[in-house]
Amino acid sequence: MQYKLGKQSMGSIIFNIFNYSLMIFLACITLFPFMNIVSKAFSSSAKIIAGKVFLFPRDFQLDAIIHVLFEPQFRISFKVSVFVTIVGTLLAMLVTVMTAYPLSKPKLRGRKFFLRIYIFVMLFSGGMVPNYLLFRSLHLLNTIWALILPSMLSVFNMLIVKNFFEQLPESIEEAAIIDGASNMRVLFTIILPISTPVIATVSLFYAVDYWNNYFSAVLYITKQNLRPLQQYLYELIQSSMNLTDEMGVIKDLDLALDVIPESIRAATIVVSTVPILLAYPFLQKYFVKGITIGSVKS
Repeated sequence: MQYKLGKQSMGSIIFNIFNYSLMIFLACITLFPFMNIVSKAFSSSAKIIAGKVFLFPRDFQLDAIIHVLFEPQFRISFKVSVFVTIVGTLLAMLVTVMTAYPLSKPKLRGRKFFLRIYIFVMLFSGGMVPNYLLFRSLHLLNTIWALILPSMLSVFNMLIVKNFFEQLPESIEEAAIIDGASNMRVLFTIILPISTPVIATVSLFYAVDYWNNYFSAVLYITKQNLRPLQQYLYELIQSSMNLTDEMGVIKDLDLALDVIPESIRAATIVVSTVPILLAYPFLQKYFVKGITIGSVKS
């Protein structure tokens, strides 16, 4: 390493120092808000009100986290979000792959016509009211499918998968077809196993989208037992801003003293972010490769 540095010009050394300094600076800017939120989630209300919480917790406490986690509705909403995220991601990937694979074949009749339709749908949508009327006519209001179906196919994700499939060597498929394999068998036993980078990347996109989905619940869900986590957390934040009843009497004195709205907001952000953060490290090694290969067509 020292030998290589000795061969570099002074301009290259200065340029590298500038690049590393800039990247460290940008990383600090990116991490600071999240670290501040985490610190407030685990700090006492007095320190938060006094403005003494920055990057690390002060007077460490778990009152806000416990308040969020041990609400009965939290467990129900958490299960709903987990179910929607897992089932929705699996179904979305199935639909995306089944759509992208035939569109990746230049010999498909009407290929350009279908691609234009998908791109048009990606750019223009029917709107909120027509979607609501459609779901009502299909009797999907207040059902778990109202949280899954709207995000089942992303045209952007489908195009990434399609571009990835187009770059795979055709000789692999031709050899399997000569041996008597059907198109479905080629897809599921040959193409998908060698497409792990793009599958993992797009799966992460779908999972994050389903996990953070809030608007579908607002439009289509009114039952308490079907509220996803994001909708519940929003309502929890709203309720934490008003700790008094209609007569102005404090509802829970201990809660009012130990937990303030700002700490509740911080705790809800931490609770809703942790599951996705735990899943990301397992997919990180595929992430960059999947985006690079699947988004650029040679």
